Amino acid sequence: MRATKLTALAAATLFSISLAACGSDESSTSTGSGSGTTAAPTMTTAAPSMAAPTDTMTNFGPGCAAVPTDPANAGSFEAMAAVPVATAASGNPLLSTLVSAVKKADLVDSLNSADQITVFAPTNDAFKKIPAADLKKVLADKKTLTDILTYHVVTGKLTPADLAGTHKTLQGGELSVSGSGEDFKVDGAAAVICGNVQTANANVYIIDTVLMPKS
Repeated sequence: MRATKLTALAAATLFSISLAACGSDESSTSTGSGSGTTAAPTMTTAAPSMAAPTDTMTNFGPGCAAVPTDPANAGSFEAMAAVPVATAASGNPLLSTLVSAVKKADLVDSLNSADQITVFAPTNDAFKKIPAADLKKVLADKKTLTDILTYHVVTGKLTPADLAGTHKTLQGGELSVSGSGEDFKVDGAAAVICGNVQTANANVYIIDTVLMPKS
């Protein structure tokens, strides 16, 4: 009888140890799964943001080299990610002409308050491709200017994986994007020179040509 009790006690002990080991494995698995999930915006720890998917965090293109690298600079990627899109553009040295045009069209508040958008942002050099007299005329015509600028904005924060295809613009027309990886063309003419720039409410793709709405 004593041997039987000892055997039962040993079996119970081994069963308890097995349960504890399984519980430890499940806890470890759960923790590992959580750390691989993109953190919600309200999270304050640094670890979740480090585990964010690459396609939502990585900038690409030769034009990105002109963006300030000092995080304290308002035009840096880090600074732009913390503020809405029109405010973010105002700190970027590549986009000063675009910012002036947005102000003339009274679109600053509309862009800053928009939820989840993608902006194709022409550089200063892109605006220089337009003859000076024509550009001056456009900047003086608020309706035409608004149509052009809102044609550069589509709904949804498009990652590079989502970019190729046809997209409805805020102007009402559609623009098309072709390409893949880090090589994209917009409406067959404008090249993305710095892509996937994050702001608080938008993804920005900096382009080398001003887009014109289709008539």
